[in-house]
Amino acid sequence: RPGTGREDSSAPGPPSGAAGRSPAPCAVCPQLPGKKDLFIEADLMSPLDRIANVSILKQHEVDKLYKVESRPSLSASDQFCFLVRPRIRTMRYIADIINADKMSGRSRKYKIIFSPQKFYACEMVLEEEGVFGDVTCDEWSFYLLPLDEDIISMELPEFFRDYFLEGDHRWINSVARALQLLNSLYGPFSKAYGIGRCAKMSYELWRDLEEESEGEGQGRKPEIGNIFLMDRDTDYVTALCSQVVYEGLVDDTFRIKCGSVDFGPDVTSSDKSIKVLLNAQDKVFSQIRNEHFSSVFGFLSQKSRNLQAQYDRRRGMDIKQMKNFVSQELKGLKQEHRLLSLHIGACESIMKKKTKQDFQEMIKAEHSLLEGFDIRESTSFIEEHIDRQVSPIESLRLMCLLSITENGLNPKDYRSLKTQYLQSYGPEHLLTFHNLKRIGLLTEQSAGDTLTAMESKVSRLVTDRAAGE
Repeated sequence: RPGTGREDSSAPGPPSGAAGRSPAPCAVCPQLPGKKDLFIEADLMSPLDRIANVSILKQHEVDKLYKVESRPSLSASDQFCFLVRPRIRTMRYIADIINADKMSGRSRKYKIIFSPQKFYACEMVLEEEGVFGDVTCDEWSFYLLPLDEDIISMELPEFFRDYFLEGDHRWINSVARALQLLNSLYGPFSKAYGIGRCAKMSYELWRDLEEESEGEGQGRKPEIGNIFLMDRDTDYVTALCSQVVYEGLVDDTFRIKCGSVDFGPDVTSSDKSIKVLLNAQDKVFSQIRNEHFSSVFGFLSQKSRNLQAQYDRRRGMDIKQMKNFVSQELKGLKQEHRLLSLHIGACESIMKKKTKQDFQEMIKAEHSLLEGFDIRESTSFIEEHIDRQVSPIESLRLMCLLSITENGLNPKDYRSLKTQYLQSYGPEHLLTFHNLKRIGLLTEQSAGDTLTAMESKVSRLVTDRAAGE
């Protein structure tokens, strides 16, 4: 996060657009003159939409848009452009399309745009499939995407799984280049602090890149004081606790993707879904995003009354005042009224969902786990939660929180909870338990384990320091 947040108006704002070294896809499109079909990977649709919407793509002669993994219908286009993540399965998907065209005798031009970078393994797959010579490759290396006044995201959904579960370090380079970009935009950082192996590797690679580039931002006045790099596995607890502020509950219920959310018919009170951008420009959202959910309804109710009072002012206006009201205020009031209606609808949907999940009881159980009291009672609540099949994700989250706070489950509880979960939600989750165990989120205590969770964490930090890590 550049700057210190909303409270500091002098803090540097995020770069406009997606910041990176390579051109956006709409800038690459002219390299394929004429009509073309564009295939986009699902998790790149939202980032692309923040930069180049459909109308802009149409201006660059993009005829049809396809979602990667869906088979295109008969296309008359002589050119296919693929905007994809560097994934093996996606390369096979592209190769299948090209080979199918070859079999049918159809000749086209194919261009693959990798984001954020191209990996050698992808080229190897294309070569194995016999299509490497048929494609041209490019990169859309956007490293930072501004989502709000004080939030910049790398939009790398695979990072956690790849690094922490699979031990794959391929995204470290992207993190280092994002740091290099920030450094060039805002001048050198005063100090950098980090905790965790990933943070250390990212920092060291970034320093190497700075030395190679001879410090592009060194001549600039520093606008960022300190930068903090923290591995996610140093604090799983925060991510596992229930959200209690409005923005967090919106994310839990509707899933915020790339700074926007899709509100369905249950929120819009119509048969249509609406995509809403959630940032500081939304005057209603900006005032309630960090508020405890219990106080949000009261605020929205007061806001509704204030809006109505502003509408009522027009009754005593003369013609000149009415003209000014319509030209200067009415549009803003209508927009605010629309947003207010959406957020009230969202609150009602959240309330319905959380009532079904016994939200208050869940919060109570979490507090007990965090404080280390009534563990047996909390375990019973988790068992009941599983047996009632309230939510597979919520059940796993509670089990992981129990495991972390207790430094692993005792073998009897682990087997019992695992068995109940598999019986309730299906044996296909065996792999889930295996992965959670590998990553350290849901573990079984070994014989002789007596350390508390805090003692174990402190011991680990001391060990890391002694090892120079």
